[in-house]
Amino acid sequence: MLPSHLNGHSPLARRPRISAATGDTPAPSAAAAAAAGDAALDAHDRVYFQSYSHIGIHEAMIKDRVRTDAYRAAIMHHQKFIEGKVVMDVGCGTGILSVFCARAGAKRVYAVDASEIATQASEIVKANNLADKIVVIHGRVEDVEVEEKVDVIISEWMGYMLLYESMLPSVLFARDKWLKPGGLILPSHATLFMAPITNSDRYEGSVDFWCDVYGINMSALVPLAKKFASEEPSIELIGGENVISWPFVVKHIDCYTFTVEEFKSVATTYNVSSMMLAPIHGFGLWFEVEFNGPAESSQNLSSESNPADIICKKRSRGSDNTVVLSTAPEDEPTHWHQTIFYFSDPIEVTQDQIIEGSVMISPSEENPRCLNIHLECSTGGQTLVRDFAMR
Repeated sequence: MLPSHLNGHSPLARRPRISAATGDTPAPSAAAAAAAGDAALDAHDRVYFQSYSHIGIHEAMIKDRVRTDAYRAAIMHHQKFIEGKVVMDVGCGTGILSVFCARAGAKRVYAVDASEIATQASEIVKANNLADKIVVIHGRVEDVEVEEKVDVIISEWMGYMLLYESMLPSVLFARDKWLKPGGLILPSHATLFMAPITNSDRYEGSVDFWCDVYGINMSALVPLAKKFASEEPSIELIGGENVISWPFVVKHIDCYTFTVEEFKSVATTYNVSSMMLAPIHGFGLWFEVEFNGPAESSQNLSSESNPADIICKKRSRGSDNTVVLSTAPEDEPTHWHQTIFYFSDPIEVTQDQIIEGSVMISPSEENPRCLNIHLECSTGGQTLVRDFAMR
């Protein structure tokens, strides 16, 4: 489970910590290094899938009604694509989405999961008299055998800040191997947003707190507190009042066309204007996903999108029939919360001051399910360059 500073003091941790194990070993030969690389990847996957055998993670996901209701609504919205058709649920967990699809009329559902929770998923299928429709397969989707093409792929693959856990490549693998032409993918589109944030209460509570502790001067701990607060991303809830500029788009993903190669490096530049006089304590990231049919287009949001257009498009989607699952600060909270990259020291900005820079996100070489983030920020003559590791 995530340590307390990463789970935002949430009573139910959503995602496991999947830090790469390291050791002091002699440098191997090239052949041995390649074999060791494969073995390490398998080890990382084993740790990752084992973490999903913990019922607390599934409890957090299912109790998140924003998430679960959005998936159920999307399934019913696209019932015409599901009824009488073959569905694959990638990373089925407890099998709840597979059950939703079966109840929506799916002819057959292949529920695939590599964690031991697949055992309980099979029992849940039997308990709900759906063994004739749902086939639970215990294994990685990259390793299993399914003898027919599927009409629909459904998956809840999104991690913190959308990309953590690197599960999307498994969905793309299933798409390329099994999805029929014109098939349905749920969710169909995803957008990662980012914006500078201010959070004086959080900063004062974790850094300035040490200046006076029960009347004792502990300011010697302030440098350590700053380092601790900013060395890793924090998973916590913020509100719209904490966001000091319009958000910008880091990446828009079309699950019908996105490739694994594109996943290897996600990067963009940004140029936003502060909406208030406030200190920037860091940057916040959140995402939204859409559940569009194969013939329906998403509002394609690029990093160059006008911020006002982003909000207008979002509101227009909320008024039509498109099902959207949002983790934005201004929307109903989800178990994903928001991902915050805190600075060790705040940067003061005035209203309308330009904040610009770049961000690059890439899977870790040591463990591809973890992320490395390179952030550059310039404003008012100050330039900050930071590297974060999301383990």
